[in-house]
Amino acid sequence: MIDHHELNPERASLDRQAQNWVRRLALGELSKVDGAALQRWCDTSPAHAAAFSEASQLWQAFGEAGESFRNEAAVRGRRGPVAQVLMSRRSLIGGALAASAAGVAIVRPPLGMWPSLIELQADFRTGTGEQRQVAAGHGVSVQLNTRTSLSLPGAAAQHGTAELISGEASFQVPPLLSGSYSVIAAGGRTTAQDARFDIRVASSTVCVTCLTNAVQVEHRLATTKLQQGQQVVYGGGGFRPVASVDASVVSAWQQGFIICNMMPLGDVIEELNRYRPGHIVLLNADLQRSPVNGRFRIDEPEEALSQIERAFNVRRRSLPGGVVLLT
Repeated sequence: MIDHHELNPERASLDRQAQNWVRRLALGELSKVDGAALQRWCDTSPAHAAAFSEASQLWQAFGEAGESFRNEAAVRGRRGPVAQVLMSRRSLIGGALAASAAGVAIVRPPLGMWPSLIELQADFRTGTGEQRQVAAGHGVSVQLNTRTSLSLPGAAAQHGTAELISGEASFQVPPLLSGSYSVIAAGGRTTAQDARFDIRVASSTVCVTCLTNAVQVEHRLATTKLQQGQQVVYGGGGFRPVASVDASVVSAWQQGFIICNMMPLGDVIEELNRYRPGHIVLLNADLQRSPVNGRFRIDEPEEALSQIERAFNVRRRSLPGGVVLLT
């Protein structure tokens, strides 16, 4: 049957534009100005919003395809192609939800495959696989890891405050004669006067690691102090217990490596996802907890993926946009 929706030249043009926006977002090519332009483009008309929504929902379909693929495999004995799981573009979203879904895709991108609008509006931002050194005032040096957004609000910066919106950063705070330097992350505050520390913002938690000397971490009404080699995680449930860690492993990304010491394979896959365009989906649930030992170069994520394929005898299925299914 012919889909007359696909034969509409005007809609086809909007679809191509929307797909181009999604591609640029997924590859981390949009600047702060581009992010505002994307928002204006989506606001042009409901048709623009619908086109962007459907294009972005395809990425979500890739993620959801994993569970669907497992269900299909159980019924079909893995005879059915993945293409049957990835339904047509029009089946992914209803027209009545298109405009609102477009906004959601910008605020909360599917699979975290591109920066949200808030991230695009940050003062400093790194793309996929990129690292950057930033001078944050008061002699503070910040190294931004991949897919990281940092803001230095004018008035706040004068008082020694930065905000880590997303990603991971290492802060080197020199001895301060007066006051202290603070970093806000997801409602918490990390403060130091003479220390080096690492902060990583995940989807629902923040991890703070003290690399030298000591830092103080505040979240809600609770406060904890970290000494060198200690780490704490906070989120919706408050603080988790303070843990002792190997600072060299935590900061290995600054030397260009991912070090895995009995790290579950599922966590290794998520770590690799931070350093490459697209998204890797591990479909074999039995392998999620399999331990991994090794050291991978963060500028060679495809080589790391190949090593995982060989070590665990998994099969790679590549989809458009850098999406990889491991079965």
